[in-house]
Amino acid sequence: MAEYPATIARRVDHEIEIKRSRFLAHLVPVSSVDDADAAIAGIRKEFWDARHNCVAMVTGVSGDQARSSDDGEPSGTAGVPMLEVLRRRGMTDVVAVVTRYFGGVKLGAGGLVRAYGNAVSEALDRAQLVRRRALTHAVIEAPHADAGRIENLLREWASARDAVLADPEYGHAARLGVWAPPDQLAPLAADVAAWSSGALGVEIGETAIVDVAEPLAGRAAGA
Repeated sequence: MAEYPATIARRVDHEIEIKRSRFLAHLVPVSSVDDADAAIAGIRKEFWDARHNCVAMVTGVSGDQARSSDDGEPSGTAGVPMLEVLRRRGMTDVVAVVTRYFGGVKLGAGGLVRAYGNAVSEALDRAQLVRRRALTHAVIEAPHADAGRIENLLREWASARDAVLADPEYGHAARLGVWAPPDQLAPLAADVAAWSSGALGVEIGETAIVDVAEPLAGRAAGA
């Protein structure tokens, strides 16, 4: 299955303090470069009184667009280490802004690199990740009388096979959809036939990139 960079479900704010300097990390999910620029402008306005609002951003389904800014910190000590964390953690469509309130003690280049990188890394540890996968849409059309039973079986099937249920549609019959890994479509067809004694089949639709949010509980944090 093709691997794509992940994003985050919602904004995360996290603060660390080092030698009286406060580093406030803000992570914001975005859908485009324009969206990212708006998020950056909003945070800079919100924290207008800070000495620095340093930025790293990655956008695009494959994470192919990126940029960073040191915003007055020594070159390479803020934006670049922040961007390296996003890259190392496999992120895209996310903006990281780290706001620094200077505490009066200089940290040196190495100290700044560690501070800005750690602020973003710790914020990511607290984020709900959204994984992206190439999945294929499949639909089972079932009589209303059988829809509840088939939907329950399909839900159990999806949870065991890294698939995602789609919203059901109800018309003259119930259309029960699932986004499934392509290599699971043949097993799905066989299982649907077994559930219905051969009466029901599977309609195969488009393949698309689907966002799948990870549960917060029990997620291992990487560095």
